[in-house]
Amino acid sequence: MSTEHDVATTEKVLDQTLLNIKPLPAKRPWYKFFDEYEYRDLYERNGVQHKWYHWFDENDTPEERRYIIKLDLFITSYCFLSYWVKNLDQTNVNNAYTAGMKEDLNMGGSDLTNLQVMYNVGCVIFQLPFLYLFPKVRMELLIPGLDIVWGFFTLAQYRAKSTREMMAYRFLVGAAEAPFFPGVHYVLGAWFKAHEIQRRGGIFYMGLMLGSCTAGLLQGAIYDNLNGVHGLAGWRWMFIIDAIITLPVGIMGFFIWPGTPDKLHSYFFNEKDAEIARRRAKRNGSAKTSKFSWAVLKRTFTSWHLPVLCFWDFLFWNSSAQGYGVFLLWLKSLGRFTTSKIQNISAAAPALGILYVAISCFGADIFRSRWFFLCLPQLVNWTNHVILAIWDVPENAKWYAFLVQYTSNSMSSVLYGWINDIVRHDEEYRSVILILVNTFAQQSTAWTPKIFWESSTAPSYHMGFIWGAVISGTLILWTFVVLYFFKRDERAYYFKLVAEERERAEASTDDQESLEDEKERKLE
Repeated sequence: MSTEHDVATTEKVLDQTLLNIKPLPAKRPWYKFFDEYEYRDLYERNGVQHKWYHWFDENDTPEERRYIIKLDLFITSYCFLSYWVKNLDQTNVNNAYTAGMKEDLNMGGSDLTNLQVMYNVGCVIFQLPFLYLFPKVRMELLIPGLDIVWGFFTLAQYRAKSTREMMAYRFLVGAAEAPFFPGVHYVLGAWFKAHEIQRRGGIFYMGLMLGSCTAGLLQGAIYDNLNGVHGLAGWRWMFIIDAIITLPVGIMGFFIWPGTPDKLHSYFFNEKDAEIARRRAKRNGSAKTSKFSWAVLKRTFTSWHLPVLCFWDFLFWNSSAQGYGVFLLWLKSLGRFTTSKIQNISAAAPALGILYVAISCFGADIFRSRWFFLCLPQLVNWTNHVILAIWDVPENAKWYAFLVQYTSNSMSSVLYGWINDIVRHDEEYRSVILILVNTFAQQSTAWTPKIFWESSTAPSYHMGFIWGAVISGTLILWTFVVLYFFKRDERAYYFKLVAEERERAEASTDDQESLEDEKERKLE
């Protein structure tokens, strides 16, 4: 009984907090357009000013701060580890190609591009069912379970005897990976607030950079030490080792990955943690669950979210060249490095990428400006595409261009964290938007490589780098389109809360007058 009373008291205090809405200033400076939290601060922060150097929010209670540390220990750390092992395999296809797979499987022409395309096709096809399933299934089983499936398909690649067989394995690996990326962002959005999610997404995305980095270093070490052992080429050993690393991480996920607060089954999280998550979500104006219905689908295809965010994400997915192994193939074309040396040098770009991710994602949260930390890395990315599109430049300029390529990826968690925030008011709708936006964007990587990034045009990729420069510049401009629509929605939501507060105040006044009338009648 006391628990129910405590919950009721908490809800009452929370509702009262939501009533303390600050009025909109009479004069709004023009530069407030660029303040993403302009309206939210009027109802969420209760006048408390945020200091950029504070890790926690000033409004967080000691209980909430302990809760956030717990989330980071389990959720954020597992995101990082899982993405590391996934990208270890993804990147290793490019490393394997330059370390003997091309010769062993008689590959040439566009075969490397085809392997990359088959992986993306598997991802795209098997993502779609999850726009309905995310709010229905237990995420603490789904994500780790698919990690294990991924591990077995990764292992299978070591036995490939032909290009076609390898293409089939790449399709299956992509199918197993399909819901992982949007699923992680779905779970992060269920536990963290808008100004916290970019940092956690950034740590998650550092796993990608570490995977790319260690893939090169591991492939170099394996080529030197295991090439030919038990009759297996070094690139085959890499897939075996990838699987050996992946499977324990997947098993560990069953114990430490908690799923979502509304379907909590965890060894380390309890109902108190779920209640804190719900309380914080309500203060943030998010996580109001509705049933999946035609109304959700109608809203999906009639709101601005789907076309504007799909095009935005399409630009992001196509702004990067590093996924096509361009740096590796350029290094090989120089003809001055051994195979293991090429693998080791290739690790430099993703190693620097970890720094780029930290700047973008931590900066977006700490300085509360997502648009700026989306545009800044894309501006740098645009310069590298322009340099490589010209191609006839000093070699030092090419080294610079290849080493800053991971700036294009560094803002991924900022973009997806912002999408999470834009559609935060409904769980079912959030699931649909996250899946459709990601699927639409990723499907483009099944055909754009065939047009712009054919491996037969390596290492100059003239059309590819021109395409990348156009995409990066457009992405910077489109971010301000997203900012406009986002601010419009935030303003509308603010005035909705103001209207609800006014209705509550009027209802409270009417109740008070009724009580006074009743007292007068009793006195008479």
